[in-house]
Amino acid sequence: MSDSDRPNGVAGCGLAAFCVALAACAPMASAPNDSSAPPAGSDSSAPPVGADASAPAPIGEFRPGIATYYDATGAGACSFDASPGDLMVAAMNTPEWSNSAVCGACAEVEGPMGTVSVRIVDRCPECAAGHLDLSREAFARIARIELGRVTTRWRFTSCPVSGSISLKWKDGTNQWWAAIQARNHRLPVERIEARPSAGGAFSALERQSYNYFIGTNLGVGPFDVRVTASDGQQLTETNVRLGDNLVVPGTQQFR
Repeated sequence: MSDSDRPNGVAGCGLAAFCVALAACAPMASAPNDSSAPPAGSDSSAPPVGADASAPAPIGEFRPGIATYYDATGAGACSFDASPGDLMVAAMNTPEWSNSAVCGACAEVEGPMGTVSVRIVDRCPECAAGHLDLSREAFARIARIELGRVTTRWRFTSCPVSGSISLKWKDGTNQWWAAIQARNHRLPVERIEARPSAGGAFSALERQSYNYFIGTNLGVGPFDVRVTASDGQQLTETNVRLGDNLVVPGTQQFR
């Protein structure tokens, strides 16, 4: 669910009833939709191709927080596709959004009734630091849904993904203007670089707030694409072909 889809005057509230306990939800003004925007060599340290990742591991310390909920689809400001089969997702507060660097990261959230693991897919414009706006389904695992807003603690973890990363070229991509994002990554993505597969130096692509990395005049490809995780791990996918709205399966995954 993108930023602009939240009802006026309601922060972190499910659309169906604007929260059963509306008074528990913090006030919030409507905000523009962040997701609107203009139109790989083997790493011997990576797991084998197609291997499932191990259980999530902490990559951050617990911090105090607040959880609310909204009617999530899995889509949102991170420009991921809707994921009706996986609604354990959340929107990140604005102070910790970090120009979309948290997109695809996972977090373990502890609430009054239990713990849930969520993937960051959206931004909560008016949420303060520490606040996670969970999907309705995720919120129900840590608290009674009628509460609407609860105190939590949470931390970033690795994501329990299966298989390899994939690379998605944005619609409108061509040899003069190209936008690419990584998907299905175990760790948050810090940087994406590209070079012609025929040879040459890698060029850093520019991160956008809608979770794509932009390059201009890259050429027709194919390319070697190097993806760097938040902990410094690097994967290089070779002979990645360029395409408008094209998803290219990868061959590697972060540890």
